[in-house]
Parts: sequence; structure tokens; C-alpha cells
Amino acid sequence: MSLNLQDIPRVKTITKEDFLKHYFKPQKPVVIERLIDHWPAYSKWNLDYMKSIGGDITIPLYDDRPVDYKDGFNEPHAKMKLGNYIDLLKTEPTKYRIFLWNAIKEIPALQKDFSFPDFGLRLMKGIPMLFFGGTESHTFMHYDIDLANIFHFHFEGKKQVILFDQNQNDFLYKIPHSLITREDIDFNNPDFEKWPMLKKAKGYKTELNHGEILYMPEGYWHYMRYKTPGFSMSLRAIARNPKNFSKAVYNLVIMRSFDNMMRRIKGQKWIDWKNEQAVINTHKGL
Repeated sequence: MSLNLQDIPRVKTITKEDFLKHYFKPQKPVVIERLIDHWPAYSKWNLDYMKSIGGDITIPLYDDRPVDYKDGFNEPHAKMKLGNYIDLLKTEPTKYRIFLWNAIKEIPALQKDFSFPDFGLRLMKGIPMLFFGGTESHTFMHYDIDLANIFHFHFEGKKQVILFDQNQNDFLYKIPHSLITREDIDFNNPDFEKWPMLKKAKGYKTELNHGEILYMPEGYWHYMRYKTPGFSMSLRAIARNPKNFSKAVYNLVIMRSFDNMMRRIKGQKWIDWKNEQAVINTHKGL
């Protein structure tokens, strides 16, 4: 048995009007295959190019170890020179990923390689974020703290993506006071005996190739697994749905501070309690 996932619709290209009507307003994901062929990044951006222009920069790395109470919010697990990291990606599988890296700030030359597409939403221009990963490395199933609309541009290789909308929260073993599901769920190959409610979840799947753009609507859960070494860039637009916008403010102002305070006070007991509650809360629906 596998997860109940439908393929994310694909279009070759799209107008602003069609994007707003068919995907943004109904909050449905889409893959746009050929929108950025004219960007210099389309032909230039690969791992070798990134190494050639930013190889000496020290970058933060993350792996898939479970959250530890001593870790701060988004605190890296290791650091390495970008050039050495790219060499590692090309020679062997590694769990290390670059996550939420504002590369444009550190390598301003990259700014000349792309433009901000007009999707009819105001994209935040100060934070194009880059994400890198090696073969079989993956993110936990999570959604973003600001519940933004995300445009995810993939470069080099292949990347597997699984999405769920917020209506699936009751089935996903969501960790309370957090943005993730249980970290011991393998969404690539879930154990339905251990996590029976996952059978009820309805989501989406796709595989991204070089130059393709994935639109993820506001607050969508996402799990990403690198099938081959590669990297992606995310551009984002603020949540427009008032409910999502207020949830984003709550997450940023209250939830994150409360969680950090409880980690300091209770330590690992707080993390363990949250993990137990995820199961108790989800299994209420059995």
C-alpha cells in the first residue's frame, strides 16, 4: 500500500491570468515546465557553476537527525566550504543539505542570472533562498512558518516532492507547537501499521527536473527527496488569505518563542511530550 497521492498538474508555460484563476485562487499546486528557458540561470546554473563562483564561502549544513531540545530554531548541524560540499555531493550520498541559504546576498553575481516572474503576486525580492541536497537526502514533512505562497525553481538532477494541504492535518501526525510531522515517518515508504491515519491523507506528488517551477500554495506541507544531487531556489509571496496571514503572525511572534522557552525549561522532556501528543491527537480519529 502507498500514500493516496495524485500527480500535480503540469503546464508548459502559463499567463499571469491563468495562474491566478486556475491555481492561486483555488490554492492548487502546479508545475510549470518551460517558463524560465530565457534566464541565463537556465543554461548556467549547475553544481560546477556554483562551485566556480562561490566555492570559498562557508555554508550551513543540515541533516535528517531528529530535533534536539538543545538545537535553536533552524540551527545548522555542520559547516563546510561550498566547494568541498559540492565535491562531496558528486562523490558519495550524503545526508547533508543546504537549507534556506540566501546565496544572492553572498554571491551578488547570481542576481544577473534570473528575474522575478510576474505571477500577479508581489514576490519578496530580498530573500531568494537556495536549497541543495545529495542523492537520497530529504527534508522532514513540514510547512513554512510564514505560510507563504512558494515558487520553487529546480536546477540540476531530479527531486521528488510530496505535498499536502492544511486540511490533511488530522491525518499527518503533526507535532504540536511546531511546523513538522513526526520525524520518524518515512513519507517515501510509510509504515501504515505504525501510522494508520496516513491512509486517510490525500495529497499530491511530482518529480521536478532542471528548469521546472513548482507552485506550492499557502501553508502546504512539503516533503522533498533528492533523487540525484541538485539544488533549487525558492521565491515567495506573503499569504493573502487572512486566516493564513494571522496564523503566520502567530507562528512568528508567539509559537516560536513559546516553543523555545519550553525547550529551555523542560529540555528533552518537552520534545518527547510533543512527539507523544502527535500520536495521541492523530489517533483520536481512528
